[in-house]
Amino acid sequence: MAEINKEAGAALNLLQDLIVRARRAGADTADAVMFEGISLSHARRLGKTEKLERSEGQDLGLRVFIGRQQAVVSSSDRSPQALDELVERAVAMARTVPEDPFCGIADPAEIARDWPRLDMLDPEEPGAEVLIERARAAEEAALAVTGVTNSEGAEAGWGRSSVALAASNGFAGFYSGSSQGISASVIAGSGTGMERDYDFASAIHAADLRDPVEIGKSAGERAVKRLGAKKMPTCRCPVVFDPRVARGFISHLLGAISGPSIARGTSFLKDRLGDRIFPEAITIIDDPHRQRGLRSKPFDGEGIANRRRAIVDKGVLTTWLLDLRSSRQLGLQTTGHAARGTASPPSPSATNVWIEKGALSPTELIADIESGFYVTEMMGMGVNGVTGDYSRGAAGFWIEKGEIAFPVSEMTVAGNLKDIFARLVAADDLEFKAGADSPTLRVDDLTVAGA
Repeated sequence: MAEINKEAGAALNLLQDLIVRARRAGADTADAVMFEGISLSHARRLGKTEKLERSEGQDLGLRVFIGRQQAVVSSSDRSPQALDELVERAVAMARTVPEDPFCGIADPAEIARDWPRLDMLDPEEPGAEVLIERARAAEEAALAVTGVTNSEGAEAGWGRSSVALAASNGFAGFYSGSSQGISASVIAGSGTGMERDYDFASAIHAADLRDPVEIGKSAGERAVKRLGAKKMPTCRCPVVFDPRVARGFISHLLGAISGPSIARGTSFLKDRLGDRIFPEAITIIDDPHRQRGLRSKPFDGEGIANRRRAIVDKGVLTTWLLDLRSSRQLGLQTTGHAARGTASPPSPSATNVWIEKGALSPTELIADIESGFYVTEMMGMGVNGVTGDYSRGAAGFWIEKGEIAFPVSEMTVAGNLKDIFARLVAADDLEFKAGADSPTLRVDDLTVAGA
């Protein structure tokens, strides 16, 4: 902890000094952010090492304001001369750009003064041999599955990062986090009948990471189950989405309720705030303070306090995702969703988001389906954020008489997100795996195009 406090102090002192320099050079207000990171990764294929890399990096960004003119400049060089040039360049740029009536840092009354500890840092850095063993175990377990004929490889990685943010309004904050991951991807079958599939796991702490053998075995079994896939006739039927593709609907929702999209009027949900857009049984949570959450953060990218909220509460859309700029455009208060890098202004982004689980098991969810489609993979980005029209390539399994019957591929699922959202039914199998998570979802009466 003392080492982290020392790191935080050094980073924040550097940023606050940069802000002081910027104001002396003519900036009215300013903020600065710094990211530092270390990563270690290993990849192997068929027992041979393909990659073993360690990288370290740092980057800082300075944003300055002269009236309603702003400029952002970034650098990875922290030498005194480079920082002097950074300040000079940022102020000069701000004097030449057009005014933006909505830009600006937070008022001192708006900034966060305290924030929770989120258990986001595993202090132990794994050695290269640990990652090598994780990847080896995963790939060997996958290759041991009967029917698996080749490997696309297995990977294991670790990372540690820190974020420091300071502003002339008095805000100064710092946090660190770690990440661990394992993945395996393999091929089953041969010739024109080959199929591939994968599995993965991510966690903040090594203790929460799934067993590599389990991940590899799952990847192999998934690939084998897809062998002999058919192409079904075009029809309208119930479609059930496996959790790893169901989370895609979260992304479509978040894009549609992002403040800039609402301000531009380019969202199919632009007039639906306060309306029921999902069934009453659906609640969707955004929680930046989830302990050990993959996307947790104690404050937002503008130093504003963030909090857990139901962005959809019993089917009702309760909020837009707002940073300071988009909230000013809409005449609202920021929701603390600002995220940022070093080279551009903040923009809204969600954190840990999930669809809360329903009452039925996945087996019960499909039990009454005479003929339907269970989707495990989706391809393409055929989603129109303005109209909500939805059309994506899909593969998975056909459902007959309430049970998974056989694999299918080369299919398309089409509809409109407004109708899809209104008919969602959630199963009870929610697991937190990716930062945006969903249980199995069912949507009746969708168009499925095939042969």
